[in-house]
Amino acid sequence: MKENKKIGKGTRAVHAGVKPDPTTGAIMTPIFQTSTYVQEAVGVHKGWEYSRCHNPTRAALESAFAELESGTHGLAFASGLAAIDTVLKTLKPGDEIIAGQDLYGGTARLFRTNYEPMGLVFHFVDTQKPELVEAAMNEHTKLVWLESPTNPLMQITDIAAIASLTSPRGILLAVDNTFASPMLQRPLEHGADIVMHSVTKYMGGHSDVVMGALITKNEEVDASLRTIQNNCGAIAQPFDSFLVLRGLKTLHLRIERHCINGKKIAHWLKSNPHVGKVYWPGFEDHPGHEIAARQMDDFGGMIAFELKGNNLEQALKFVASTELFALAESLGGVESLIEHPAAMTHASVPAEIREELGISDGFIRLSVGVEDAEDLIADLDMAMHKSIN
Repeated sequence: MKENKKIGKGTRAVHAGVKPDPTTGAIMTPIFQTSTYVQEAVGVHKGWEYSRCHNPTRAALESAFAELESGTHGLAFASGLAAIDTVLKTLKPGDEIIAGQDLYGGTARLFRTNYEPMGLVFHFVDTQKPELVEAAMNEHTKLVWLESPTNPLMQITDIAAIASLTSPRGILLAVDNTFASPMLQRPLEHGADIVMHSVTKYMGGHSDVVMGALITKNEEVDASLRTIQNNCGAIAQPFDSFLVLRGLKTLHLRIERHCINGKKIAHWLKSNPHVGKVYWPGFEDHPGHEIAARQMDDFGGMIAFELKGNNLEQALKFVASTELFALAESLGGVESLIEHPAAMTHASVPAEIREELGISDGFIRLSVGVEDAEDLIADLDMAMHKSIN
């Protein structure tokens, strides 16, 4: 699709990356399920050589990622962690990374268990406070890695404020935009250098694909990432690429419903006498509300909350009692999911760090789907009564 700043997000979601097939006129990009491509002579080909290097279906998806995130280059990976791993492989022993203190458990595990022993130095700070990020910077700092909103505490970081610190120093700023999706937030527009997605979540949206993505506007950064991806081979497959291309066409519609349902459920939780703190950036008393309202288009369908008393047995009974909310890891699909971070997605985070962050025994995370909000609220209410009685 040609560059057009006036095109709306919905139109962009439907058309990004996709052009009619020149051979057949097919409106959807075909699944090029091939490992290699015949050459007319040595070095004479149609732009495709080997599918680890590039594949037409994957290339269409990568173009769509770039368009949706206001970037110029996109890369599709076998998983979100493969994408993160590729960014870290651009660094060398002795390089320092400033990372948010509240991160997806798999990201924190990759940093601590794989890359710290290899000589990378990580500083975990509260990125909600730019002054703490600046205080951690030195001549060895090469990368700042953050999430906004964070997983699972829904913390909000001012991306532009962090970019104002990294850009003059030549430090790369990478933002995990999984919780927002490009329908709600586009970090490159706020000064980030790299955007990462677990495409498994909202971008795919149907709980049938595992995939990751990196998007940038920097040609040099893209060349480095692309070389590592080709060398290491953690690529997205053609059929998965096709599924995500199909899913992107309804991304704007799905996100709109996620947001509507999320707002209704967040307010219901906040008024429930059995619920303590509710973590959702749409509340005016949320510490990051003002920033979220400025850099996001809406507040999303991810919600976390604490049951009063922070009782582990009660929390585990609650998450196992819902019927419409499926007890499962992951998020961002059309169906609603519920999980207990301390025992599931963030179990690999050391207990003392979880406690310091506030991921308590009674802490529960919801991924609100696109079902009818009234049914979802009734499901939570039923589980609440089962778990407290």
